[in-house]
Amino acid sequence: MDFSREELTEAKRQIESTLHKLRETVKTLTAKEHPERYRSQLTLATRRVLPVWPAKTTAQVVKTPPSKKGPFPP
Repeated sequence: MDFSREELTEAKRQIESTLHKLRETVKTLTAKEHPERYRSQLTLATRRVLPVWPAKTTAQVVKTPPSKKGPFPP
């Protein structure tokens, strides 16, 4: 399946937005007075970051044209 540069740019932007929101959620919950009360929410937010991170990397690699050294950015 081929994607246009615009589609990949938008996908990367959406992924970055989601990651930012999840990180802010974790930061907010851990700063609360009793963060242990929010353990399930913290676990959920943290676990959601893990599968999204490779998607961001994949979108970045696919969007970047291959160089003479190989398809992956330095």
